[in-house]
Amino acid sequence: MLKKITYRDSGVDIDRANSFVERIKPLIKTTARREMMSSIGGFGGLFHLDISKIKDPVLVSSTDGVGTKLKIAQMMDKHDTVGIDLVAMSVNDVVVQGAEPLFFLDYIATGKLVVEKTVQILEGLVRGCQEAGCALIGGETAEMPGFYPDGEYDLAGFCVGVVEADKLIDGSEIRVGDRIIGIASSGLHSNGFSLARRVLFEEGKLRPEDSIEGIDECIGLALLKPTRIYVKSIMNLIKNFNIRGIVHITGGGFTDNIPRIVPGPCRAVIRRGSWPVPPVFDLIRRVGDIDEEEMLRVFNMGIGMIIIVADKDHAEILDRLEKLGEKAYPIGTIEKRETDQTTVSFVS
Repeated sequence: MLKKITYRDSGVDIDRANSFVERIKPLIKTTARREMMSSIGGFGGLFHLDISKIKDPVLVSSTDGVGTKLKIAQMMDKHDTVGIDLVAMSVNDVVVQGAEPLFFLDYIATGKLVVEKTVQILEGLVRGCQEAGCALIGGETAEMPGFYPDGEYDLAGFCVGVVEADKLIDGSEIRVGDRIIGIASSGLHSNGFSLARRVLFEEGKLRPEDSIEGIDECIGLALLKPTRIYVKSIMNLIKNFNIRGIVHITGGGFTDNIPRIVPGPCRAVIRRGSWPVPPVFDLIRRVGDIDEEEMLRVFNMGIGMIIIVADKDHAEILDRLEKLGEKAYPIGTIEKRETDQTTVSFVS
């Protein structure tokens, strides 16, 4: 007589998944907002949008992942920061439009659920949501044997925020003469890792545990520095100043992201050398013999967020950012664009 086959025999352990959910419930509660109407474990997350202080609400949503930075986490067997990255990539995209992030959902897919490792990921997710001020109201952990190799996993996240319709920031108010302020990144954030991994580990034959002069920690830890979450600083500026445009320097670097908000008659002129470039970027450039144009298109080069403001406000905004704990630099201006000029120019 043939043996009866169970789901567990196929590689999916429902009991283990249920025990994981029970273990993370206290963690997730620490991200709660008063608008939450449900606890983890239901069919859907419930969030009661409070419109008492918003006359004409616009919901802003974003979804993203961490990309091949996860390969570094798996090489280092360090999983407590990639959850921060996951939250950061979406909430930073939401806040640049003037919206306050409200809630977040995650998706974790793996070949076999390893509870301790997945709890570490969730701990990072929770820290990210706390830093962004948004609630983690639900998610999915998918055990997919035969699809992912042992020890590997993938992450995706989804965020919803809200903004008053007449306070939506879309770059339409940007004018010639405005100033460009750059806010420092913590490192690569979550972009450019396919190039960085090839350059450092394949071409350069380096190992994640190797130390390099000028970099305070081993290469793996330098690459794993979690993405900065700018939500609270940006929301503070929005409440106190007229912010004309905000750019999240994510995939596409300076070259492809700045044109997303700069009006056609204008161009952004960025001054090289106006901010310190973290040494990890110089290491990638040197080992890979990568030209400056490619670096500026792939990586954030030490600037994770750009804000565009009126000239009269820029000094006070720089001072406010310093008080908020951000490292910020005046890195350029908005100038008139001629027909033969690109939207972004770099000058010495």
